[in-house]
Amino acid sequence: MVTLFQEYMGTGLIVGWFLLSVIYLLLKEKQKPVRILFVYVPLILLFLFFNPLFARLIYGLIGDWEIYYRILWLVPITVVIAYTLVHIYGRLAGRKRPAFVITAGVMIILSGSYIYQNPHFQKAENLYHMPQSVVDICDAIEVEGREVTAVFPGEMLQYVRQYSPVVCMPYGREMLVERWQNTHPLFQVMEAETVDADELAALARKSECNYIILAENKTVAGSLLELDYILFDTIAGYDIYLDNTLYIGLFDEL
Repeated sequence: MVTLFQEYMGTGLIVGWFLLSVIYLLLKEKQKPVRILFVYVPLILLFLFFNPLFARLIYGLIGDWEIYYRILWLVPITVVIAYTLVHIYGRLAGRKRPAFVITAGVMIILSGSYIYQNPHFQKAENLYHMPQSVVDICDAIEVEGREVTAVFPGEMLQYVRQYSPVVCMPYGREMLVERWQNTHPLFQVMEAETVDADELAALARKSECNYIILAENKTVAGSLLELDYILFDTIAGYDIYLDNTLYIGLFDEL
């Protein structure tokens, strides 16, 4: 519990401001509804989080400590800090107000880190906040009135389900989380340095996949075109192969 809380705290300063805010509201706030929402509820949630009996109960239900920290999402840290700052601001007058606003802003800025330095963040390519290649490929392979199944390379797995409810996959994001230790023979073939076309086609057909999506620069031993696949399209550096042996509801000329 302590380790999860420490990891959740980040630099720790924001949580420090939150605890100071709770103490301040406990002493200064007179409105009962506000005290309940911004003082008692957070304290109760923190008590439950650090309660070994409650923690054991939750673990018994979900069988995983990893997501226990999500209880902390219920603690209104940001709202409590914001309300406290506004409360203090309202009690000040004159030049103290702009000085307080500047000081509070600097304190909040120094409490965190510059998020765009994180390698997991990048400039959005579209309104969906996902690679445009995924959007274009899903749009290209969708068939009106039915679901289709496609094998995607690993770098696209976490985005497909976010974008399209009708493009299905034989495996998904669970393949990318190492600690979950999930595996799938089709994923292993797709992610191999050299893809075996015969094995890929056999496993894809076993999973009834209509499409196979491969990067153009992916090394392939053999040819999917010789295994009754057709090159349906090439989009953003990815070849889309359509299994000619599975009915998909497209026009006959495809």
